[in-house]
Amino acid sequence: MILGAIGDDFTGSSDLGLTLANGGLRTTQYVGVPSKPADNEVEAGIVALKTRTMPVENAVKASLAAYRWLRDQGCQQILLKYCSTFDSRRDGNIGPVIEALIEEAGTSAPVIVCPAFPATGRTIYQGHLFVGDRLLSESGMEAHPLTPMVDPDIRRWLGHQTKSPVGHLTLDDIRNGKAREALVSETNSGRQIIVCDAISDCDLKALGKAAEGFPLITGGSGIAIGLPELLIGTTHSFASWRGEKGPALAIAGSCSKTTRTQIAYHRENGGAQRRIDVSALFDGQETVNDVINWAMAQTTLPLVYTSDDPQVIKNNQQKFGTEKSAQIVENFFAQLARAAVEAGFVRLITAGGETSGAVVEALEADTLEIGPTIAVGVPALRVSGRNLVLALKSGNFGAENFFTHAAQKLEET
Repeated sequence: MILGAIGDDFTGSSDLGLTLANGGLRTTQYVGVPSKPADNEVEAGIVALKTRTMPVENAVKASLAAYRWLRDQGCQQILLKYCSTFDSRRDGNIGPVIEALIEEAGTSAPVIVCPAFPATGRTIYQGHLFVGDRLLSESGMEAHPLTPMVDPDIRRWLGHQTKSPVGHLTLDDIRNGKAREALVSETNSGRQIIVCDAISDCDLKALGKAAEGFPLITGGSGIAIGLPELLIGTTHSFASWRGEKGPALAIAGSCSKTTRTQIAYHRENGGAQRRIDVSALFDGQETVNDVINWAMAQTTLPLVYTSDDPQVIKNNQQKFGTEKSAQIVENFFAQLARAAVEAGFVRLITAGGETSGAVVEALEADTLEIGPTIAVGVPALRVSGRNLVLALKSGNFGAENFFTHAAQKLEET
């Protein structure tokens, strides 16, 4: 294995897997830390974790275990992957995980921090993260129910989580060919963890080149755009993708504007849809068996969702508690996914990082094979050794017809 990656959720890990596979690396996504060595043909291995909203201590422990397994596979470079909107509370775990990995690696080299993903509108300029033409704190992420991002200055936000100062690499230094020199200078000045500007794929490729040979890098999937070329120089040909033509089910737990727009589009265009009220889950009025029976009776793609306006989510959190509200939804979707597979569904589409994580863990998948692109940042996936294909979507990704488009792509060969 040449390149290793640690993903803090399952959707982001598959997003990264798509980037690396498209770049020519033979890529495998693992669900959790494997218990055995990787196959010899794997060139890029991604250990997908569910650490995004974990307490710091638990996230650090899981990330170190993933790092050690990847290191034992012979990786030349290891990437910590987080969301392109840097989803993390002020007291979140991205900073502590980075510092723990630096200590484990025993490295004094610069460590870049770059969540930019220009293809989806995420750019960084003067250390500030933008979504399209809006600052992160004005993009809707400020109302995220679990990781509200109220400050677009990634340097300042990360500074709340780290013990050491956070540095900055400017766009001018990247464009003037001085990126590596500036990174080393920041590190020598005591700022080893460095937030890097990037507003185009060319900037990300230049940044990857500047970090060549650094044992640890961090960022969104965009930071990996230039890595395959640096590591192998050429591309490979891969076996053809094989989809599944059986029943499909879509599950949405994300409350992002994008996902809510996709749900509305599905409904307005005659798609079968069923909203799950959180209160009904607590009261026991909504059961998995009822939902599965409903889904099996539909003639169009059935969509089951808890996604709602942020204020409704906030009201539920105040009524039932934030952790309990999230847990009952995840448990419901996990049980729903298991029941769906048992009932013969072979194509599952999920929207939302936490939702996708709950579903994949419930399915007890060990490895996921990376297939073709469904949308930017969203590949088709096959559960290794099973007649089951998945689309794991970050809440903010995909066009408004995503659900039906994904269902179609998952059955193509």
